[in-house]
Amino acid sequence: MEDLVLWSRAQFALTAIYHWLFVPLTLGLGIIIGVMETIYYRTKNEQWKTITKFWMRLFGVNFAIGVATGLILEFQFGTNWSNYSWFVGDIFGAPLAIEGILAFFMEATFIAIMFFGWNKVSKGFHLASTWLTVFGASISALWILIANAWMQFPTGMSFNPDTVRNEMTDFWAVALSPIAINKFFHTVTSCWVVGSAACIGVSAWFLLKKQHIEFAKKSIKIAAIVGLAGIALTIYTGDGSAYQVAQKQPMKLAAMEGLYKGQTQAPLVAFGILKPHEKAMQDIENPSYFNIGIPYALSFLSYRDINAYVPGITDLLNGGYPTQDGSKELSAKEKMESGKKAIQALADYKKAKKAGNEYETQKQLRILNDNYSNFGYGFIKDESELIPNVAITFYAFRFMVIFGSFFILMFIVITYLIGKKKPFENYKWFLWLCILCIPLAYMVSQSGWIVAEMGRQPWVIQDLMPTSAAISALSSSSVATTFIIFCVLFTVLLIAELSIMFKQIKKGF
Repeated sequence: MEDLVLWSRAQFALTAIYHWLFVPLTLGLGIIIGVMETIYYRTKNEQWKTITKFWMRLFGVNFAIGVATGLILEFQFGTNWSNYSWFVGDIFGAPLAIEGILAFFMEATFIAIMFFGWNKVSKGFHLASTWLTVFGASISALWILIANAWMQFPTGMSFNPDTVRNEMTDFWAVALSPIAINKFFHTVTSCWVVGSAACIGVSAWFLLKKQHIEFAKKSIKIAAIVGLAGIALTIYTGDGSAYQVAQKQPMKLAAMEGLYKGQTQAPLVAFGILKPHEKAMQDIENPSYFNIGIPYALSFLSYRDINAYVPGITDLLNGGYPTQDGSKELSAKEKMESGKKAIQALADYKKAKKAGNEYETQKQLRILNDNYSNFGYGFIKDESELIPNVAITFYAFRFMVIFGSFFILMFIVITYLIGKKKPFENYKWFLWLCILCIPLAYMVSQSGWIVAEMGRQPWVIQDLMPTSAAISALSSSSVATTFIIFCVLFTVLLIAELSIMFKQIKKGF
């Protein structure tokens, strides 16, 4: 069972990581293309049309492979995670269906006009098609992120004990959940940063080669403005996302901060080196070898109160601390007992209903409803399973924040230098830095997803279904085999995409 869970998680992680190599560039470059074509439409300057068409070719190659990996990702919910799909398919499937019907068809319709309609439709209609393609891609991301956010904070549903499925009762509670809204804006605006970094990096390469100088400078100027707006909005929405994590997923927050013992007036760790988890659990007062903290910041960012109490990992396991509403938090063991009561009540409910015992049926239904919020804890065998990988979550979060903040300075400097009298191409060392920022932007983006997904383990649905209960009844060897096949396939696709894009870049116009 452990091997099966491990391989199933590895296969899904592999697909998600590869898929996320293509999505940020699609969403980020799409905005830049839309701005460039808008400038062309307003100025009638043919140079802007040439610039737009060049970036559009790179957008198209990336878009096509992103769709392919995205479809495989969705199919895995049926192949590798069938228990999950059965348990919440009525809810989880709704936003994915809307994404396919609304957003994907919008993209598929207008992307054809965007690529092949330059001399066949009016300039205004072509511009509208470009923006509708970009808008469709963003809306596609919205519905996927709504589905993901529901896994992190299940809401707008009720459990049907007769079908053993969760059913949607409030569509808008699912679609407009605070986690979903923050996640959408945080993710999409971070993609603007990746797209801008790629556009600036490629343009810097042209400047180093002394090719297409004016084209490169114009591209850099637009990308720097989009990137600066993107990183500013990413930081703002990141604060909102962190606040929601503190409210809905406190164990993830504790792992992000390497916080083992709760504190009032808790500092935010700017940087530190953690002790191994086993040693940290033995010395919860000093879980790190050293750290640099920002006083009061964690309490304020988590609860908008510098005196707020932020629970640590051991507090979340032991319980007993006061929550924001004044009640006492249950311990992990109490939640596990509550979850077992819910599971047993479900089994007894079905037996009583089959036997026609109405009184016992209603009794067990009440027990089930009273304990259902802890349903998933009934599948947890040891409370240590409730702790995510602290080291990975902690360092991935630091990497995302530190190097994400670096891009603020980077875009400001680029905007300043591009406007100076001294030619931008003379700053050769800085042009190389711009090129290096392309992989750095991708690493920052991937780090964000590592924090979001690793930090919520062991849950596939927060508090309701652990990962070990969500998998399909497959042999671990078959999942390992498909993992290897997907790894080879995705690597070939990535090499093919990079090869095509590099040829397009070398070709120029």
